[in-house]
Amino acid sequence: MNKRMNVLIEISGDFPAEKALRKFKRKCENFGVLKEYKKRKDYKKPSVRKKEKLEQAEKRRIKTIKKNSRTSRY
Repeated sequence: MNKRMNVLIEISGDFPAEKALRKFKRKCENFGVLKEYKKRKDYKKPSVRKKEKLEQAEKRRIKTIKKNSRTSRY
């Protein structure tokens, strides 16, 4: 995908820098900038990505089974 994501924050002159920074971080998180950076940080072969995805799905499946098998105290 060749999508451009621009995070733009307009602030006035009397706006505190700390608030502007927090606002910027929140917008970056909403746009998924950090997630995209981590994803592109290093190249993974498609076979490795597929294997990791299957392993994560298996972990979720086991976690769900354990969660559902617990009995209620009441």
